[in-house]
Amino acid sequence: MSYGSVNSPENSVKGTNAVAQLSQVGDDGVESGSSSSVGDQADGAAPDEGERQSVWQSFKGFYERNIGLFFVFMAQVFASLMTMTTRLLETGFETKFHALQIIFVRMLATSILGCLYMWYKKVPDFPLGRRDVRGLLVLRGLAGFTGLFCSYYSLTYLNISDATVISFLVPTMTAFICFIALREPFTVREAMAGLVAFAGVIFIARPTFLFPHHSEILPQERDARLFVADESKGIVPSVPATPAERSIAVLLAVIGSFAAATAYSTIRVIGKRAHSLVSVNYFAVLATVGSCFFILVHPDLHFENPQNATQWILLVAIGIAGFLLQFLLTEGLQREKAGRATNLIYTQMVFALILERVVWGTTPPAESLFGSALIIGSAIWVSLQKNRAANKEAPVVDEERSLLGATIAPAEEDRET
Repeated sequence: MSYGSVNSPENSVKGTNAVAQLSQVGDDGVESGSSSSVGDQADGAAPDEGERQSVWQSFKGFYERNIGLFFVFMAQVFASLMTMTTRLLETGFETKFHALQIIFVRMLATSILGCLYMWYKKVPDFPLGRRDVRGLLVLRGLAGFTGLFCSYYSLTYLNISDATVISFLVPTMTAFICFIALREPFTVREAMAGLVAFAGVIFIARPTFLFPHHSEILPQERDARLFVADESKGIVPSVPATPAERSIAVLLAVIGSFAAATAYSTIRVIGKRAHSLVSVNYFAVLATVGSCFFILVHPDLHFENPQNATQWILLVAIGIAGFLLQFLLTEGLQREKAGRATNLIYTQMVFALILERVVWGTTPPAESLFGSALIIGSAIWVSLQKNRAANKEAPVVDEERSLLGATIAPAEEDRET
């Protein structure tokens, strides 16, 4: 497997032409269509064989053009399933799992599978990376852990569609952090997109001082007012949340997005001096160790044992889905153009809405849908601005960089830290 390269359309066309030429050559180097090699065959056999080859070449060309998009698409499916599974474990059973334990399970699986994969592939500088960037790798891991914890904890009081769309703040936040820390351009248009995105966050949070009609919600009525629910169509009951709990959850989700943007900006500084899988491994190992440490030292936290087969399946699914998300996103963005891949990433919002309806029987209210439109629109706007100056060589990326895809070129390999 190669990393850090993208198949350009020109190369794809050349590869397809080459396959077409090779497919017409026999094992002895003589063209299969020549009379010397097929003189004793029936005259009607050649057209049928040529038609089959043409169909196969068309299929192969379609595969080569779109396999990257398919990988990115499947990564978003696994991301949505992982978010759904996390919320079910946190709220859907009598025995509720804390966000830290879910992070521990997921990142332990990612660490083990990642280490085995890098050992098998003999990834350069495995496992600690180059000495001159180890401090940055630690910062990247801690920022990623913080972002993941805030995102997972917010799911206790937020539906997955709102939590998902808030994560789309990452492009705007990354542009702002790179402007402050790396002196990269931050245009007026990007600043305006950021203001629009945060306006969308307000519509999702719906604080009582701006939406006073939510302040009168009684505990037994709060589900019906925070989102439109149809319990008969949901697999599990919808999760109650007061306006105060919802506002805190939104704040944590925003902090998580800022931490993820910090992790992405750190990767920008690291550039090509560390293999991206080494960076992912730092994130996974630090998240595993950090979550275990906090659970052991906090007096009110402890590891919960799954009480039934469903909880065991969900825990195993989180670990597998987390690794597949990382792997498929890496492979997809390595093969696909930045613009097409980045736009496809926003399909995660569609999956979130579908899962909300199927699992909990809920549909976000008009305020959340309007806020989601503002955030997604601003995120796409920032991505389009970055696409214009994108480097043609797309780096291998990881989960925290997924919202931007390969739209921002990596830092130079010899950049001083």
